Amino acid sequence: MKANIGISENNLQSVAKRLNQILADEYVLYTKLRNYHWNVESNNFMELHKLYEDMYNGVDEVIDEIAERVRVLGHYAEGRLIDFLKLTSLLEPESTNNPKIQMENLLSDHETIIRGLREDITRFNDEFRDLGNADYVTGLMEKHEKWAWFLRSYLK
Repeated sequence: MKANIGISENNLQSVAKRLNQILADEYVLYTKLRNYHWNVESNNFMELHKLYEDMYNGVDEVIDEIAERVRVLGHYAEGRLIDFLKLTSLLEPESTNNPKIQMENLLSDHETIIRGLREDITRFNDEFRDLGNADYVTGLMEKHEKWAWFLRSYLK
């Protein structure tokens, strides 16, 4: 049954499509964080191991929220790795256990996501008339801004 929540079906479809792209970015970021958590090598191993764990736990919650928001709109959430890889805007660099390279890669991912979300806020609000998802992606952007700040603090 389609959602009748005061947003046209075309706009619901457009928002769901974009949310699925955001979901793909989050899933790729989650996987990268897991990889780095497992493979980091550093004299401050435990600190970075814990930082990456905190981040992937936060991203894991975001993944579930986004998928549920897509379902609320009456559409299906992507859930296959092959689809995530087609939809993501993030890069998959060579694997590394170097913490500086890991953090640079993660910072780039967070900032890529932030830039996309910043554009989505306006589009969701003005073009698609979806104030709820405009508000949601604003909060999501703020989470990524904080995670990016953490990483920049290590890289200074």
